[in-house]
Amino acid sequence: MKKEYLSLDNVNGSLIDLSGLHHVKYGEIVSITNSETKEELVGRVIGISDDKATVQIFGESMGVSTENLRVVFEGRPFEIPLSPAILGRRFSGIGQAIDNGGPIYSGKFYNVNGQPMNPVAREYPRNFIQTGIRAIDSVMTLIRGQKLPIFSGSGLPHNELAAQIIRQANIADSGKDGADFAVVFCGMGLKREVASFFTDSFMEAGVMDKVVIYMNYADDPIMERIIAPKCALTAAEYLAFEEHKHVLVIMTDMTSYGESLREVSSQRQEVPSRKGYPGYLYSDLAALYERAGMIRGVEGSVTLIPILTMPSDDITHPIPDLTGYITEGQIVLSRDLNGQGIYPPVNILDSLSRLMKDGIGEEYTRKDHADVSAQLFASYSRCIEVRSLAQIIGEEELSEGDQKILTFGKRFENEFIGQGFNESSTIGQTLDKAWELLRILPKDSLVRIDPKLLEEYY
Repeated sequence: MKKEYLSLDNVNGSLIDLSGLHHVKYGEIVSITNSETKEELVGRVIGISDDKATVQIFGESMGVSTENLRVVFEGRPFEIPLSPAILGRRFSGIGQAIDNGGPIYSGKFYNVNGQPMNPVAREYPRNFIQTGIRAIDSVMTLIRGQKLPIFSGSGLPHNELAAQIIRQANIADSGKDGADFAVVFCGMGLKREVASFFTDSFMEAGVMDKVVIYMNYADDPIMERIIAPKCALTAAEYLAFEEHKHVLVIMTDMTSYGESLREVSSQRQEVPSRKGYPGYLYSDLAALYERAGMIRGVEGSVTLIPILTMPSDDITHPIPDLTGYITEGQIVLSRDLNGQGIYPPVNILDSLSRLMKDGIGEEYTRKDHADVSAQLFASYSRCIEVRSLAQIIGEEELSEGDQKILTFGKRFENEFIGQGFNESSTIGQTLDKAWELLRILPKDSLVRIDPKLLEEYY
């Protein structure tokens, strides 16, 4: 039998404290009714101590006091209904439909905290997802089941890059018609014009029918912001492991998520850690990121691209720093390239994909992919060194070989890294373009490429 509590100990913003409780569980859902306005709210237990509990409210907490609330503990975790009908729909951060399409009717409700994935049952990520972005597909290839974040900065075009990836991403296997591919997009703390940009971009590209959107706006409660990525990942797990789709999850902005955790931690008067963030920030991020992957014997996969903006472009900030420990590489955007008008401004030298080596090659992309990638990286790295030298001695004093390296670097940035917002390149076209640029350099300088491949492609 459910018990109703009318006496509260304390109300602090969107947090309420109660005591004298019986058999309350961590994460349990709470129904809250304002006895004056009759408004119904939803909450979740986020702290338990003896017979006391702290509940966070999802929604507007204005007008809430210790005397006008009726609280009922539901005896179940936070759950959302899921079915194949979620594709093409837009939901709030707590899984409520916001697209005038009505609620999702389903006989199955899923715990947003997910089910722990047995490490022994995990399948090693293989094969790749083609994003159509040359810089990503060639040098930091996205592998199915991987966690590959985008590290950006304020004012850089990470939103445009995310929208382009969602529009263009597909499974690169021959013969696929895209029916088993889906995208889950989660926006946290986004301005409404930014959210409209994403939605309009998907509709204009005609891909909305394979996208599920969970959107938390900047003026929505921060408690909703904390639950939004969990709802999105739960939907992704459902589509992947029950509907057997290959799901790409894009979450932006993880910095907004971290700041919400910090604000709630401050309200709870917890001991702060680095830069005021809670000490459990690492484990909280890991609980989200580690939900990506594949399960042995189950068709389907969850691939994750979290996007975060680095305050003051500081890659040692707690959120990008801890994200780097958990994930398998990173895509770093460059303010210098962006200042030159190059889009997408991907910093090749600071970016990497740790799983790339196991998802490329003759079986997956093309036999020359690994060697071409290594040579592009080495040649562009050499270009950066020569540019520094040219600033000291002057470009006219450089050797002929170094001047060719500079020519390669300039064309590499403008013609290879740079591409249009609506331009998509297949992996074959990407590698062909790479060879076109590598032919600028002397054949004997391409030491990272197997001589047999050099004879075939050069």
